[in-house]
Amino acid sequence: MPRGPSLKARQFTESVIREMTREARAHGAVNLAQGFPDFGAPEVLKEAAVAALGAEINQYAITWGAKGFRDAIAGKARRDLGLDVDPETEITVTCGATEAMIASMLALVDPGDEVVIFEPFYENYGPDVVLSGAVPRFVRLRPPDWHFDTEELERAFGPRTRAVVLNTPNNPTGKVFTRAELEAIAALCVKWDTLVFTDEIYEHILYDGAEHVAMATLPGMRERTVTINSLSKTYSVTGWRVGYIVANKMLIDNVTKLNQITFNNVPIFIQDAALKGLELHAKIASSIKAKYKERADLATKKLSAGGFKFTKPDAPFYMFPKRDGLDGEKFTLSLLDKGVAVAPGTSFGDYREHFRISLTAPDDQIVEGLEKICEAVNR
Repeated sequence: MPRGPSLKARQFTESVIREMTREARAHGAVNLAQGFPDFGAPEVLKEAAVAALGAEINQYAITWGAKGFRDAIAGKARRDLGLDVDPETEITVTCGATEAMIASMLALVDPGDEVVIFEPFYENYGPDVVLSGAVPRFVRLRPPDWHFDTEELERAFGPRTRAVVLNTPNNPTGKVFTRAELEAIAALCVKWDTLVFTDEIYEHILYDGAEHVAMATLPGMRERTVTINSLSKTYSVTGWRVGYIVANKMLIDNVTKLNQITFNNVPIFIQDAALKGLELHAKIASSIKAKYKERADLATKKLSAGGFKFTKPDAPFYMFPKRDGLDGEKFTLSLLDKGVAVAPGTSFGDYREHFRISLTAPDDQIVEGLEKICEAVNR
């Protein structure tokens, strides 16, 4: 018999979120487990992709990204964040934010280093740290407002701390880290000379006056921050797999080298189309945000009536409710037989009473799924 998986691969499981999507299909259930939008991508992006193919834009892009797209990313950073970014030396285009995170860790984290992760966290972050040979140090976000304890965070830092993984706005909670919270994190990063890998993929899906503050804009953090983003959620093109990294030249050079020997480059015709999204950002983003805001308001009413405890999200399109005494894993499995799929809270850390609901399905399916969830606990 051939030898089994590597020691690294044995330390984590297959994606629970994607497993629940398969289970939803098998059960004919409403899929509220995975976060891919139900509505079409903006017409202008699709037209641009077709035009690029018609213009024979078919060959390799420069490994770190097509120049036009990098220029557009630099323009976005200046417009949205107030950052002056050199598109020639401080940007690398990646196969989505997922690849951006693992490429950054592999390029900048050594075996034996420690990486601080706020919990609950998107399920890939832990395996990314393991694959990098590093040791995760978890800092718990505490409901109902998902704050962290400053003393606990301080204890997580030490001489082996190489990086912090920060996801704001946060999946699965919908939390937007405040400026004061980010400043507390930044102070520790400066003290211990620590990097921050910041996943800002949901930066434009904000509700009710919530403000996204980019870590790279804080004092002392421009040179320590690897900013990761993607077009997937803001522009409803999760299958395009186009993301990017912004960081200083020394950091980005190492990530680019790693990118060259793994994923190589994002299809160039998609990059050509994606820059149209950045050029028309305001119109596209406001329309999509309005749709998710309506769904978040709807879910808030339904879950409140069902007796669930949760914090209304400030951002993204997820809810992370709980019910005291509820075993989220067992409840999640039982819901499949009732025709709805959600993701268990244990997929995001030690949150057994919680489960995650994605509000990306069609409106009628969201209503149906929420009603079935409430019926399941109020029979």
